[in-house]
Amino acid sequence: MIISKYDADALRAALGIEMSGIEGAGVGAGWGRVAPGLASDPDRHDETEVFVITAGHGEVVVEGRRQSVEAGSMVVFEPFETHVLENTGEDDLVFLTMYWRDAERAGQAASKSAGRLTERPQFVFSTPPTPNGDLHLGHLSGPYLGADAYVRFQRMNGAEAWHLTGSDDFQSYVQAAARRDGREPSETAAHFSAEIAATLELLDAAPDQYTVTNADGEYPDALREFFSRLVSSEGIAAKEAPALFDAATGRYLYEVDVSGACPTCHSTTSGNICEECGEPNSVVDLIDPVASASRTKPRTGTATRYMLPLHEYRQDVEEHQRAGRTPARLRELAHRIFQRAPYDVALTHPSDWGVEPAEPAAKGQVMWVWPEMAYGFLHGIQSLGRRIGRAWEASAPADDWKIVHFFGYDNSFYHSVLYPALYKLAHPGWKADIDYHVNEFYLLEGAKFSTSRRHAIWGKDILTPDSVDAVRYFLARTRPEGRRTNFETAAFGRLLDEELIGTWQHWLRDLGERVSKEYGGVVPDAGRWRPEHSAFLARLENRRRALTQALSADAFSLNQAAEELGALVRDAVRFSAQEASTAGIERWSSESRTAIALELAAAQLLAQCAAPVMPRFAGRLSAALGGSEPDTWPQTVQLVEPGTAVDLTDAVFFTPVAAHESGQA
Repeated sequence: MIISKYDADALRAALGIEMSGIEGAGVGAGWGRVAPGLASDPDRHDETEVFVITAGHGEVVVEGRRQSVEAGSMVVFEPFETHVLENTGEDDLVFLTMYWRDAERAGQAASKSAGRLTERPQFVFSTPPTPNGDLHLGHLSGPYLGADAYVRFQRMNGAEAWHLTGSDDFQSYVQAAARRDGREPSETAAHFSAEIAATLELLDAAPDQYTVTNADGEYPDALREFFSRLVSSEGIAAKEAPALFDAATGRYLYEVDVSGACPTCHSTTSGNICEECGEPNSVVDLIDPVASASRTKPRTGTATRYMLPLHEYRQDVEEHQRAGRTPARLRELAHRIFQRAPYDVALTHPSDWGVEPAEPAAKGQVMWVWPEMAYGFLHGIQSLGRRIGRAWEASAPADDWKIVHFFGYDNSFYHSVLYPALYKLAHPGWKADIDYHVNEFYLLEGAKFSTSRRHAIWGKDILTPDSVDAVRYFLARTRPEGRRTNFETAAFGRLLDEELIGTWQHWLRDLGERVSKEYGGVVPDAGRWRPEHSAFLARLENRRRALTQALSADAFSLNQAAEELGALVRDAVRFSAQEASTAGIERWSSESRTAIALELAAAQLLAQCAAPVMPRFAGRLSAALGGSEPDTWPQTVQLVEPGTAVDLTDAVFFTPVAAHESGQA
């Protein structure tokens, strides 16, 4: 027999609170104490865990949901549930914990990740594009297709999810484009913002909220209020520091106005961020800098700007990254940055394009657009809420908000390091729950997309109602997830002609012809089942599960989803060929009906599971099978209702590249 009693003197600091262990219990066990006003660190693990509250009262927070607990309460945490225990009372909150590994339970919990966010509002952001040009395939392959497919899948699983983005109007790159074109920055921003919105429509990725910052009358004052929150937190302050200036014009230099070699990786870079290694620079630390306008070596002077001592917030950033989905690539970047010498980030810059803060010390300066974006996301949520009747306030972000960011690696520093620090300062009580999905560069024929070198395929050049699903599928298969990948025009043509038309469409039309010829165009009821039939059904179920996993929040990968869609079709084609030998033989007619019913079930599953990636194809295929637009994710593989009319024989889901180019599509 083992008897353990709570002993405050035996407690030691652990998980942000105080804990002590219990030996010999047969499971992991221990006592814990949460002092008034404190909370445990967010914890997520593969064990099943039980808390038994023995004194005090407070709240448990699981995946952003809060529940009151008090002495006598027992809470069971499933594997992989992120949980926090907070003391909201005036006395110590004391609890007993027990935890153990159960491989079967952990496996089941892992497979249920697709539905774990259904009870919370999800705000899924694709990086607000800079309106200094339209969107090309390099842009579209990453954040915009990713966020759209993510939201479609979440909605099919019953979640409240919205895709939000907007035009990042106050970028210095907009001002540079305006100077180049002889326009006002506001004209350039408005023109390309509209072009970008139109391209997203062509991709079938139009967001639910598209915020145009320079056209939103409430935005500037609300942004100033956010900045004032940062100043009043005393986490940032106006500080004189070295800066670069154009030796010929005296112009203050940052971002697009200056280039040089990155002080970390020595790649060619513009000011403030290196696209290659992802690390920020302070501009004055560029190697051999050159002013973009005069092509001269800049002179070094000083400027007084509001500065954030980022190194002081390492612990806050790392705690934030532990709480949500933060890929190792981003955690490694943060580690590199915090290993550097103390680093002050300039949050304001001298400029006449942007929003000037209200603070007198910032006169003649604007809030740098990247920290501005930290507020812009909250403003987008508020704007969406007002349109759909939800009381979401940018000034009071809620713990139950689930924010999901899709962005390119070159924006990683801002999203996963800078913004968590700013949110901690502006809203110290907010437990920002943010997941990050990052993509690398997408190349074109082996080289970077480049507007200046005319090395780009613009969205409007390739997207039509007849090509959009083929483009989405190709981008899903080749988008740069974890590595740089490449768009090749010839490879796209081969995939369209050989796979989507030559395999997918050929199989579906052939299936339609067989249903028409043998069963009068209606779905037959399954007859006798053979082992091969049940084995194929099991294979389809495995594909359904794999697609569910590939599109789920934790494991989201369009590369994997596209591979599984292609594999589902290949499975069906192989099964069809195997069963063809006995088709038309009367003595095996019952078994043939089962085979046809299973092929139709495969086609129906394809329509349902393709919906997040290829929505038009999915809708057309579902209609050809006598169904409605797929809006619910399949929980199992089901046979198509016998007697349903099928219209696949002459269905056209994809058209050849030549038809697109000649305007015949």
